[in-house]
Amino acid sequence: MFDIGFVELVICSIIALLVLGPERLPAAARATGRWIGGARRMVTQFTSELDRQLKAEELREELRKAGDVGLDDVQKTVSDALSEARRYEHMIVSDDDNKLAPPQTQANVSPADNNSQNQPEPEKAEASSQPPQSSPESRP
Repeated sequence: MFDIGFVELVICSIIALLVLGPERLPAAARATGRWIGGARRMVTQFTSELDRQLKAEELREELRKAGDVGLDDVQKTVSDALSEARRYEHMIVSDDDNKLAPPQTQANVSPADNNSQNQPEPEKAEASSQPPQSSPESRP
């Protein structure tokens, strides 16, 4: 942009020395250095933020392309899995069916034995519904 060479810098420093004098020149040089440093930092931050935004946009574009390609495969896989699950749906027994008719594990169980196994004893059912009581001996 600007082509400032060594000769131009020497001319500017001589003019600054003549205008400001030797007493105020060091303070003016420090202030000028701070302004230039701040401008450089601002330009560096701006370019790094711009680069970051460009990389993020490129990643978004790549993800969009990758997502569009794989979306059909995912939908096909899910629909295939659902159709296969529907084919085996008749083999699944619900929890309500399990409570009504538990599977028999022994082959020689008679119907009388089966009825006695399915019904809980009244004493055990009452004991399980009441909370346990602490005895006076177990208290501290």
